[in-house]
Amino acid sequence: MQQKNILIICGEPSGELHAANLTLAIRKIAPEIKITGVGGALLAKAGADIIYDIKGLSVMGLFDVLKKLPRFFALKRMILDKLSSDKFDAVIFVDFSGFNLRLAKTINNRIPAIYYVSPQIWASRPGRIETIRKYIRKVIVLFEFEKNFYKKYGMNVDCVGHALLDIVNPTMAKDELLQKLNLAKEKKTIALLPGSRKQEIRKILPIMLKTAHIMNKNNEFQFVIAKAAQADWKVYDKIIKKSGVETKFLEGKTYDALNIADFALVCSGTATLEAAIMQKPFFIIYKMNLLNYLLYRPQVKIPYIGIVNIVAGKRIVPEFIQFQAQPEKIAALALETLKNRVKLENMRIELDEVKSALGSPGAAHRAAKLVIDFLNS
Repeated sequence: MQQKNILIICGEPSGELHAANLTLAIRKIAPEIKITGVGGALLAKAGADIIYDIKGLSVMGLFDVLKKLPRFFALKRMILDKLSSDKFDAVIFVDFSGFNLRLAKTINNRIPAIYYVSPQIWASRPGRIETIRKYIRKVIVLFEFEKNFYKKYGMNVDCVGHALLDIVNPTMAKDELLQKLNLAKEKKTIALLPGSRKQEIRKILPIMLKTAHIMNKNNEFQFVIAKAAQADWKVYDKIIKKSGVETKFLEGKTYDALNIADFALVCSGTATLEAAIMQKPFFIIYKMNLLNYLLYRPQVKIPYIGIVNIVAGKRIVPEFIQFQAQPEKIAALALETLKNRVKLENMRIELDEVKSALGSPGAAHRAAKLVIDFLNS
């Protein structure tokens, strides 16, 4: 039997995490399958042969896209050349919809395409469903409500649950880490998760630190920043020096930061699900370039942006978005919430319900089986 060959394409850290877990699972079930990847160190470690390193490829907003257009065009040409020169049995697109959907359209069904971690067309730009129906043979989604959405359009779709359930685990006991960071056990610890993109950190971390400064007038709290492993230290240093807030850092250890935290301020995105899985009360904060916000906000058709609230179908976690992301407002509600044990416990219960809605462990394994069945069919 001829060796099967897959090309897997992601473009951002959150997508690469899913791509790497899927690659590991495929190799475990069918090690003879060759996997070529557009990704980074994580995907390479999982066993993919990397043909393009995605470091610095992720974008935030239209103007960032425009700046990186030459790189996107070059990447697209390189992938199309690779698809022409090598024989692939399937292409797997992972998230990164702005690039991947355009590429799928250009490939135009010459190679069967799977989409894993689907574009959020249920939230914005629903017209993209026609592109997906035309150029994607199979969709593998993380949430049951996504499966129901695609079923309405007659698509070949399966829900596998969320792979985070397998990987959200701290590496160190809480007391041990507090001691290592020289943090006091008797003080409440607040984790700050300002995102992984440089643009996010620049916009969101100053808001979080101003909030921290206001909250800590009586020196009741201590703060730890979860630093994205791929982000430049210089981005953080400038902002922290200006803030005057004393903080500790944990690099590439988001789960450890959440584990020692009593409360967190979290950038909208995957980290909100990580906080939910660990049942840590938190607020969502998000801010982007004003022109980008004015361009994108009208396209959003749902009342929340936090995935935990979307999964819950209601606002269980406060969202401070763009003009609402005011440190005084955030700090006031955070202090009020931290003093209210009933409110904190209710939030934990509702976060646990979100965790239950993510399915059961083994999502990457289930996705891998679907991919292998697809290849064999």
